[in-house]
Amino acid sequence: MSEPIRLAVLAGATLTTGLVAGLFFAYACSVMPGLAATDGRTLVGTMQSINRKIINGWFLSAFLGGPLLVVVAVVGHLGTGGAVLGWLVAALVGHLITLGVTGRCNVPLNNRLEAAGPVDGIDDLAGVRDWFEEPWVRWNLVRTVSSAAAFACLIGALLAR
Repeated sequence: MSEPIRLAVLAGATLTTGLVAGLFFAYACSVMPGLAATDGRTLVGTMQSINRKIINGWFLSAFLGGPLLVVVAVVGHLGTGGAVLGWLVAALVGHLITLGVTGRCNVPLNNRLEAAGPVDGIDDLAGVRDWFEEPWVRWNLVRTVSSAAAFACLIGALLAR
């Protein structure tokens, strides 16, 4: 892989990873604390709507594109040695944690929330909120840290170049 292509892939990986880390950070420091101050109907209805709308090309291209570009960057740097490859492998580990937590924790909670039905038809909004909010917030914090760590590692890779 040529040097300009390696740099472009690394830049793309850094950009997409930063976007996703920022999204999860925004949930951790504003969206979920804001919803915590509301009633159960608002939290449940809002999260159901967000969960439906976030599955779009913009989000998916960044969320899946970041790890894919990191894999391409790792392959492109094999045999080059040095610190760049180490930073890239560390970034990939951060992405794998983010993907794992999202797929095993946050998405199942989102799916269960959707399966509860329309917010106006839920008899026990407090109960739904109880099993959803605290675990979702906790696992989002984990993926916020792992995606921010992946972003920091990619910045490390750029600086090591």
